[in-house]
Amino acid sequence: MTDGLSSWKRRRTRLRLVRLVMVGLAVLTASSGAGARGAGGQRSAESVETRPAGEPILAIVSLRRQRITVYDADGWILRAPVSSGQKGRETPAGTFSVIEKEAEHYSNLYDDAYMPHMQRLTWSGIALHGGPLPGYPASHGCIRMPFDFAARLFDTTQLGLRVIVAPNDVTPIEIAHPLLLRAKPDGGASAAAQIAEADEAARKENQARNAAGKAYREAMQASVPVRAAENLKARAEAQLAAAETSLGSATSADAKQVAEDAKAKIAASIAELQAKWDAANNELQPKLDALKAAREALAAAQSARAAAAMAARQAALELQPMSVLISRKTQRLYVRRAFEPVFESPVTILDADRPIGTHVFTAVERANGSTNVRWNVVSLDDGRPRDGAVESPAPPSGSRDAEPTQPDSAKAALDRIVIPQDALDRIAGMTPRSSVIVTDEAMSSETGKGTDFVILLSGEPQGGIKTRRRSPPATEFGYAGPRDRSPYWGSAFRSPFSTW
Repeated sequence: MTDGLSSWKRRRTRLRLVRLVMVGLAVLTASSGAGARGAGGQRSAESVETRPAGEPILAIVSLRRQRITVYDADGWILRAPVSSGQKGRETPAGTFSVIEKEAEHYSNLYDDAYMPHMQRLTWSGIALHGGPLPGYPASHGCIRMPFDFAARLFDTTQLGLRVIVAPNDVTPIEIAHPLLLRAKPDGGASAAAQIAEADEAARKENQARNAAGKAYREAMQASVPVRAAENLKARAEAQLAAAETSLGSATSADAKQVAEDAKAKIAASIAELQAKWDAANNELQPKLDALKAAREALAAAQSARAAAAMAARQAALELQPMSVLISRKTQRLYVRRAFEPVFESPVTILDADRPIGTHVFTAVERANGSTNVRWNVVSLDDGRPRDGAVESPAPPSGSRDAEPTQPDSAKAALDRIVIPQDALDRIAGMTPRSSVIVTDEAMSSETGKGTDFVILLSGEPQGGIKTRRRSPPATEFGYAGPRDRSPYWGSAFRSPFSTW
């Protein structure tokens, strides 16, 4: 059995080496042919060069054009061709976010396939990653990107990056509306103060710990003479008992005299040892009192540090982007932060029987340092023609033209929403990278522990989701960055979600 297992491991290792070589050759081939493809405007990756690129806040994947475009606060910064899910395993259209990143990832569902620079979108196995691009949808549901582009994107993104998979190719536009909330006035000053208080509490705890340690060492040193006197006194008392026994059993006058002299000598020694014990104990007692006070001070400092740390964590959490989902289907508002649910509330959607669409509003940055936040919006539809119109063929994937979001429909959607005041108060103070999703859909079952909201467009194929079995963890999620991976999945740090 052991020999068979070792042979299997060797074959698997050789297979991986062969695949890595093939991937390297594919990258070299892609690099050598980039100039020709770039000249035709069909398959080359692009990046903005007219301005410094900011932090990515949004990525839009166009299924129709087989292209991904990455945006910062001022517009698009990166663009590349992709290969999405093939027929029957289509990449589901909807809204996602990056929930895990792993530089070296291998599928254990699809024959150990190499998926470098993987950025997970669902725990069931939909992800962005590097892979071969045949020029048409060919994956099992994931979104393949050029290998070098996947590596570059991996290095620039953060967990929580919003990823929109659109049937068509849409672009975000700026929007303003009273329902899109303002940022907190202090701009994080209170959080900084809380963090500073936590740091100071931690410093005081460390001082208290050092003081308690010093008091303990001094008390232990002072206790040495006390313990020595106690031991000697106990030994003398045993000798005194033996002398009294000898005195009681003595029969001659000389023997009695000898026993009485020994008893008197031992009694004098005991009195001397008692005096030494009393003196040593008098020196020890203040040390014990100081140790008790130091330990009480340490306990108080630990409690203060724990409270300050909790307050700092809460303050830091309030600076994290907030995600708000408003669902026409459920007539409720849901809030998540840092991949965890915060609360939910009923809402009123006027003319509730009429579709409202799917609109993703994103807070991109503060406007000139004020409490106002700039917002953009992306509106999704199923990409099919309306009112008998003939669907036009998909434009070349390298085309820079995309369909801008229509602001009137997005504003009209917000106009139909009435949020209770208590819910408005609880979601006040949105930070950049926060989002509000207004949709006809309910949240997908893929929304769970360790995710942002996952919304799937019900009118679009979802083969890439349906062919996977979601495997939520029993306890915690590992939000891992690049890490070494055991070649046989034998590491204790294996992600519990790597089921694909």
